[in-house]
Amino acid sequence: MTEAQRLSASTALQKHTAEPEPIPFRQAPHNLEAEQALLGAILINNEAHDRVSQFLEAAHFYDPLHQQIYETAAKLIGSGKQATPITMRTFFENAEPIDANLTVPQYLGKLAANAATIINARDYGRTIYDLAIRRQLIVIGEDMANAAYDAPVDFPPKEQIEEAEARLFSLAETGKYGQGFLSFQAALVTAVEMANLAYQRDGGLSGISTGLRDLDQKMGGLQHSDLIILAGRPSMGKTALATNLAFNIAKARLRSWKDNPDLPADDIKHDGAVVGFFSLEMSAEQLATRILSEQAEIASEKIRRGMISDDEFKRLARVAQEMSEVPLFIDQTGGISIAQLSARARRLKRQQGLGLLVVDYLQLLSGNGGSSAQNRVQEVSQITTGLKALAKELNVPIIALSQLSRQVEAREDKRPQLSDLRESGSIEQDADVVMFVFREEYYVERLKPSEGTAEFQDWMAKMQMVSGKAEVILGKQRHGPVGAVQLQFDSAFTRFGDLAKEQYMPERLE
Repeated sequence: MTEAQRLSASTALQKHTAEPEPIPFRQAPHNLEAEQALLGAILINNEAHDRVSQFLEAAHFYDPLHQQIYETAAKLIGSGKQATPITMRTFFENAEPIDANLTVPQYLGKLAANAATIINARDYGRTIYDLAIRRQLIVIGEDMANAAYDAPVDFPPKEQIEEAEARLFSLAETGKYGQGFLSFQAALVTAVEMANLAYQRDGGLSGISTGLRDLDQKMGGLQHSDLIILAGRPSMGKTALATNLAFNIAKARLRSWKDNPDLPADDIKHDGAVVGFFSLEMSAEQLATRILSEQAEIASEKIRRGMISDDEFKRLARVAQEMSEVPLFIDQTGGISIAQLSARARRLKRQQGLGLLVVDYLQLLSGNGGSSAQNRVQEVSQITTGLKALAKELNVPIIALSQLSRQVEAREDKRPQLSDLRESGSIEQDADVVMFVFREEYYVERLKPSEGTAEFQDWMAKMQMVSGKAEVILGKQRHGPVGAVQLQFDSAFTRFGDLAKEQYMPERLE
């Protein structure tokens, strides 16, 4: 080893063995003057508490004594009593003095003497609240760093990311949900605005158009904050109808953007909406293939097997290019909980302006407590309650697909009813709209008798009547009538459409 190398190694060793530079101490963000000013304003005029109580809690104060003072004052005011330095004195007579010359009762009088005006109370409250949120951000960041340094074997990075993400989302939504009481006048203004919006829009819809004329007329569109249950037996086409609606709505939003490039993503005065689709059963590729088949009018089986002609492939490529711009977002994660779904929906709402959420399907979600901790009925109740709360929080309609029990098959009339919903108590109770997809063609087709018999002729006549038709049965609707809507169904492309009215059909020769 040369002399230069020995000197370099010695220098490196000294660097590693030297005492580390002390990390400068940084105090958590706070503003004691704002806290004192607000508490003084409350003690002088209790109406100041009413201006901040909606968003400010005792835990948001930095000083522990200020937390106790605010909490005590809130309890007195909440019980209909006055919170003043005199009425609060008895609660702090035995408290430890602040210093040798100042007791807590004396400090209360000092706060009142130096109080800010009630006009500034809300601003001071917001300052205290914002600083508390910053302190919580610091705690989350420190916990993330400590967990990454000392990660146990059973806590992989993926789980740490999900936990940190959930905490950040929860913090981001703090204080947003829940507006307290609204005056009846404010509620009336909102109702009149909704009626005016429906009056001005084509078709007289107050909600989001589904792209299906008869369904829109029955429902008035998909209403914001509604939980819509779309149920049906296997092979009825509930996933096909959900994908049709999702794509129709996303495509309408794309057209609105092209007509008005500056249109905000969450604007409800224009057609369509940004759509989030939770596909818990099918992969994103399978879902995209279905929609591609519908739009290109090429059977999905031919697309999957590559059994298409040159012309069909060119049409497929052209349609795929047009579809690539549509604001439809797919999450194919299976087995997620209602809490995880809510967190991801909130993120999509903030990032893209979510306007419609589709969940395929409800029974594949898990509750927050896990199925082992509770029975399935309680878990589904937790899921439906969570979805309804999420719809109100984000102010978007949520379409959740659901299975039906097998008791439908035991009846002669196979049309589904509300009682056929699995765990129907919670689903029926929490839903604003319950829709059933029913295709009589599916059942008639399976009763095919031997050819050449009289029964076969009757079957052919029956088959001709129901072929290519479907019903959407509205079993429950808070905002309108119940009943059935007739739709056209093309099984080759899994596509629903408006059924031509008899009066618009060409004349038939007898």
